[in-house]
Amino acid sequence: MALTPVLSRIDTSFDDSLKRLFDFIRIPSISTDPAHAADCARGAEWLAGELSALGFDASVRPTAGHPMVVAHWTKAGPDKPHVLFYAHYDVQPVDPLHLWETPPFEPRLAEGPDGSRRIVGRGAADDKGQLLTFVEAARALIAETGGLPINVTILSEGEEESGSPSLLPFLEANRAELSHDVALVCDTNMWDRQTPAITTMLRGLVGEEVTIHAADQDLHSGMFGGPALNPIHVLARILAGLHDDAGRVTLPGFYDGVPEIPDDIRRNWDGLGFDGDAFLASVGLTAPAGEAGRTVLEKIWARPTAEVNGISGGYAGDGFKTVLPAKASAKVSFRLVGDQDPVAIRAAFRAYVTERLPAGARVEFHPHGGSPAIRLSFDNPALAKGAAALQAEWGKPTAIIGGGGSIPVVGLFKSLLGMDSLMVGFGLSDDRIHSPNEKYDVTSYHKGIRSWARIIDALAG
Repeated sequence: MALTPVLSRIDTSFDDSLKRLFDFIRIPSISTDPAHAADCARGAEWLAGELSALGFDASVRPTAGHPMVVAHWTKAGPDKPHVLFYAHYDVQPVDPLHLWETPPFEPRLAEGPDGSRRIVGRGAADDKGQLLTFVEAARALIAETGGLPINVTILSEGEEESGSPSLLPFLEANRAELSHDVALVCDTNMWDRQTPAITTMLRGLVGEEVTIHAADQDLHSGMFGGPALNPIHVLARILAGLHDDAGRVTLPGFYDGVPEIPDDIRRNWDGLGFDGDAFLASVGLTAPAGEAGRTVLEKIWARPTAEVNGISGGYAGDGFKTVLPAKASAKVSFRLVGDQDPVAIRAAFRAYVTERLPAGARVEFHPHGGSPAIRLSFDNPALAKGAAALQAEWGKPTAIIGGGGSIPVVGLFKSLLGMDSLMVGFGLSDDRIHSPNEKYDVTSYHKGIRSWARIIDALAG
């Protein structure tokens, strides 16, 4: 397909695309606030109406909470790929309101410190602007060529900013309708203002709370100190043993399923110009921790971790109290990569703790969720096509990046629908999402639309 007329249409009709985004932002679809339930429904209806007008079979689907929008384009033919595009139409609350320079649901154009043009308003970046980059690309393709070159299903939820309580049951109830070749997720960032990025890895997570019990009551340390078992001592020794001197986690089998990154991806990361020392210095740290021989970026994106997130026990109030506590607790999290099994990691940790309990101590565990890591295979054809399309638009090689955190919906797409996800977004680190004066660069919106037109065309190839 000749893309030049499509890209030209995107350019010449961009003011109309901007107007539609402004209309969308004006709908205060705050999902966590019951007072805005009608606004969330209005946001869903607005989106479904836009998609229907383009020729999608679009509908607003009720849930126990805010509705889903589902739209299908199946006119490309059975021999063409079928993708699922996911985004969300709900937004965060606007508090504190007094820090907004202008009303949050009255979008405006502003000039940034560097002279860039910005769209300011709640939801501009997260996620209405990102969502419409895809919709507007589809609009241009349909207007210029008469249709889309691939089959597309769009799923937009209205509860992402409030924990997505309706998403799991909705996916379970509609697996056949929503499971396709690959998911496209537009809720991520570029590497920098000039460099597009595809996020291919997200770490999984296992959360565990462990409590060591000893005496049946807190004890006076003068009367019992020495012969009485101190659960803080026991817990501290156990936690200290989770890492060896080289920073590796000592749980048996912990590194089962942890892959080494391919040489070409390592070169891609090395070429990003990431300054690990500056990254740590920005939060007051002077030296890296963790596994020896690994770069800071590799540790964040591609290596598993064991971290202690909190410890409690005994007296920690003002002043001083000479007490031996009856119990001590810690919250421990494991970030997972590759094919690490959350169930196996939890079992290994519990066995590790239990085996190290001295006589007179007992342990209690409480789980805090568990999910596997997500990664798009580096040889997935969609990755290569998407990266090439982005490079063609931005004029720079696409950064193939990881993420240190987790995006739950991506995990659900994999576990429930059997789909890998191509995570492409055009946000920037200074977009102030979830904060007052949220913005989305006009360039992100404009070139994001052009980028999706190129990606859709590439996937059809």
